[in-house]
Amino acid sequence: MSDIPLYPLIFEPIFEYRLWGGRRLASLLATPLPGTEPIGEAWILSDRDEHPSVVANGALKGTTIRQLMERSRERVLGRFARHCSRFPLLLKFLDVAKRLSVQVHPSDCHKDLIPSSDTGKDEAWVVLSAGPEARIYAGLQAGSTAQGLLRAIAAGTVPGQLTSFPPQPGDGVFIPAGTVHSLSDVVVFEVQENSDVTFRLYDWDHVDPRTGQPRPLQVDQALACIDFGQSAIHPVTPLLQGNKPVRREKLFQCDHFGVTRLTGEAVFVVGEEDTPRVLVCLAGEAELDHAGTHYSIRKGDLVLLPAEIGACSCRPHGATSVLEISLPEVA
Repeated sequence: MSDIPLYPLIFEPIFEYRLWGGRRLASLLATPLPGTEPIGEAWILSDRDEHPSVVANGALKGTTIRQLMERSRERVLGRFARHCSRFPLLLKFLDVAKRLSVQVHPSDCHKDLIPSSDTGKDEAWVVLSAGPEARIYAGLQAGSTAQGLLRAIAAGTVPGQLTSFPPQPGDGVFIPAGTVHSLSDVVVFEVQENSDVTFRLYDWDHVDPRTGQPRPLQVDQALACIDFGQSAIHPVTPLLQGNKPVRREKLFQCDHFGVTRLTGEAVFVVGEEDTPRVLVCLAGEAELDHAGTHYSIRKGDLVLLPAEIGACSCRPHGATSVLEISLPEVA
């Protein structure tokens, strides 16, 4: 593997059954959905032991991201290699046909609640479609307390403790660790820290048809990591960084990732020297040009640009929308 030049890497999606899922990801991804059960998540870049992403194109086809990180971490991560043993982000598409459980993720300061192989979890969503019952729940009503939440859980009135809004396609929503949240009737792209730690407070009386049982809650752990000072969450206001050659909007910039949305029809540059970038095509299709080779990307594709390859050009075929995801600057 160390002798193979790196190039723009496309990965196979990993589909996850979720009782709250649907079948809408079939219209987003080229890979057919498995079976007939509800699919809630497509993991499109995952360096997790239980679900490592697999390269789908080129000379490294069949190689996992875990193998790349073990054997070529410096080439993939560049100046970030000394800080990360794994690829530090987990990227997904979610189809939330029914309501997602009311849940919370711990921050890095809650070491006693996080397995040694995991981290806290800041995450963010970009809304791709919103159905007639679409709702994003994010944050608690002012004055909420742990005691009040416990009473609401016992009485089945947790939704009354939450702030919410009807999302629109294109909305960007940042969910800091410690924020109580849920989703309903939406398809979103999700970027998050590479963590799978979730504590459920309330599950809308869902019963898993696979087991015939409600799913377990983790009320004590959830209460321990909720930020009760967190105010209501609203869609972010994109920061316009330019209109030429394409419209460039910064959606998110936090301690763990940055996300910029690029929209237009003209050729533009992506990537940066000695740092990895991830591209996610949300609409249209394009070609990436690197080292004299063209790499086609279409709606639903994720492309990892390893640090070794630096910048390359992206040539849209008509109107195209692409997210460019970066890691934060490191000392």
